[in-house]
Amino acid sequence: GNRDDRGVCQCSVILPDNTFPVLRVERLEITAQTISKKFETELSKVKEYVQLISKYEEKLLNLTVRVSIMEKDSISYTELDFELIKMEVKEMEKLIKRLKVGFSGSTVIIDQLEVEIRNMTLLVEQLETLDKNNVLAIRRQVLALKNRLKECEASKVESTPPPPAPGSCAHGGVANISKPIIVQLNWLGFSYKYGAWGRDYSPQDPGNGLYWVAPLNTDGRILQYYRLYNTKDDLLLYTNARQNQISYGQGSGTVVYKNNMYVNWYNSQNMAKINLTTNKVDLSQTLPNAAYNNRFSYANVGWQDMDFAVDENGLWVIYATEASTGNIVISKLNDTTLAVLNTWHTKQYKPSVTNTFMVCGVLYATRTLNTRIEEIFYYYDTNTGKEGRLNIVMQKMQETVQSINYHPFEQKLFVYNDGYLLNYDLVFRQIPQ
Repeated sequence: GNRDDRGVCQCSVILPDNTFPVLRVERLEITAQTISKKFETELSKVKEYVQLISKYEEKLLNLTVRVSIMEKDSISYTELDFELIKMEVKEMEKLIKRLKVGFSGSTVIIDQLEVEIRNMTLLVEQLETLDKNNVLAIRRQVLALKNRLKECEASKVESTPPPPAPGSCAHGGVANISKPIIVQLNWLGFSYKYGAWGRDYSPQDPGNGLYWVAPLNTDGRILQYYRLYNTKDDLLLYTNARQNQISYGQGSGTVVYKNNMYVNWYNSQNMAKINLTTNKVDLSQTLPNAAYNNRFSYANVGWQDMDFAVDENGLWVIYATEASTGNIVISKLNDTTLAVLNTWHTKQYKPSVTNTFMVCGVLYATRTLNTRIEEIFYYYDTNTGKEGRLNIVMQKMQETVQSINYHPFEQKLFVYNDGYLLNYDLVFRQIPQ
């Protein structure tokens, strides 16, 4: 400062701007607050990602251990196990992508994790393709085959030919068979696994035959008791039954025709005809040259040396002889006198067959494929003398089929399957017009 003429001290101040920048200071404060919030948000994201990385590092370690066990183990893992691993790896791949987009700064750890996850994916795919027992490939093939079979079955159902008239042979033979229908467990219970059942057939009154059930004793040999039911409802409810006792029946080759029951006489080469009204033997006759007493019975079923059958043409008996060396012999019988009217010799070995039945003079034979499936695999046509192979799958409820009887009017099979009474509908081949 300095003094003027009057002795007053004067000072001067130089200001760069005459106005205070309030607006700029406010914008600066707002910007600082926004940056602070963004920083806090990004910091929380970083903390979250650090936790997720720790979590997935643990998962990755667990997966590494599991995959190394799978590499060393000889057991084939299921497709579900592989799918679960794939899902977990895909989850980690998604997380890595999110981290790469939202995480600024050093990405060395993330890049390393991405490489490890990619290697894990390749390893899982390699393990799947190198499955030692090819279980997965087989399962896929089986699934594809099942789908094809379902389509085929659906097309068959749509094009199932109309059945021939009841009791008619105006068809080209058995073409297919339905799934089993469980009618009932035999009245003696599950322990009585061996036996036979069916419905009486008479050409004079084809639709009104009574139902019969003939379980063998638990030894699988002696036929001692049988029951008769007038209706199927009586059979289902175990009511209004006529129970009879005999002491000379053997094996489960029993059949009923025109109110008479035909059985193999116990411990003999004889056929017996029992009148169901009186429960007495009307006739006993020797079956010439027939092997008996479990010589050539069916596979898995003992004492069925003589298997009686009924079809549209009448009464038959299926057996084997020493001269036939165990091959099946078919004889047409006179149902009144039990005389043999005609005989046919086949090339099919009887003990390799599980059971047989007759339809329109054609013998059909079954064999076991597994515990739930039989196959109608062979036929012999007595009308032409021709024989051949078939491939008709026949499902069953239990392991062993003890007897099969055909009813011409209903065109059904009556099957005794380890104590259970089953029905099957037959599908016949149409004759070309």
